[in-house]
Amino acid sequence: MSFRENSCQQLSFSDSYARLTTREQKALDNSWAKVFAEDIFPYIDEKPYAVLYSSKASRPNTPINVRIGAMIIKEMFGCSDDEVVENLMLDIRYQYALHTTSFDEQPLSDKSLSRLRCLCYDYEATTGIDLIHNTMTDLAEGICKLMNISPNIRRMDSLMIEANIKKLSRLELLYTCVAKLCIYLKDKACTELPSELLHYTEDNDFNKVIYHNRSEESDDKLLAILKDADTLLAFCGSDHHDATEYQLFIRCISEQTVMDLGSRRLKTKEDGDMEPTMMQNPSDPDATFRSKAGKDHFMSCRKHSDKKQI
Repeated sequence: MSFRENSCQQLSFSDSYARLTTREQKALDNSWAKVFAEDIFPYIDEKPYAVLYSSKASRPNTPINVRIGAMIIKEMFGCSDDEVVENLMLDIRYQYALHTTSFDEQPLSDKSLSRLRCLCYDYEATTGIDLIHNTMTDLAEGICKLMNISPNIRRMDSLMIEANIKKLSRLELLYTCVAKLCIYLKDKACTELPSELLHYTEDNDFNKVIYHNRSEESDDKLLAILKDADTLLAFCGSDHHDATEYQLFIRCISEQTVMDLGSRRLKTKEDGDMEPTMMQNPSDPDATFRSKAGKDHFMSCRKHSDKKQI
């Protein structure tokens, strides 16, 4: 996928905003969306995110500024990913705030926010550059102004919004590794799982845990996943060590968590939670970041070495 900046910033003749009545336009102009559209969205710099994508001509990315803006709105109103995607389709305030009123079809899909969170987390782990933090720092003044507009907006500063975005990235990583091992044990190893782990093998479980997740639920879900990880460790014992799913699971919990006073918790910066060798993508554990010919690229060491052997 290639990087393309979002140039759709101005109202068009066919814009849905133009079809509103004078009363509706006035209500929209007096809402939080007006401040977001003028004081936050235009200042989301997309260029730093170009390093997450291929320089080759291919299908363009979903607009970065729309996705970053949607993440901020998600935290402000305590929405889940699915609610943000749905609201962008149905609520003119979301469209106005994110400058998508001229779009024939709203650009967010069910995985749009999740994929960007994962890409940003991968990039920070491999380079030490925190794209989300840099963006939130740039937007701090606009976010502060917005917080005084509507009583429905949760009182959060840019650092709290940033922390919640990152927490969900780690929640998804841990969940994926636990789920992959549970599915392997049930389907390939034909092992009868403990009842509390069976939900990981259900088709819609990812959506229940991640896609429908609200920020205030993240801490409880993290604790539940860490508890399930310990259950899974005890259940496997000395078996299944040769399975790729087990190895990824062990690698993930050893890199992402520590035991503290008899209980497991996420690593923090004080524990050294970001190392270039850490696994970020359970589907491609050897994915890493390289600088080649003066340009920065994400690539897979495993795929690269396979090509060399061929």
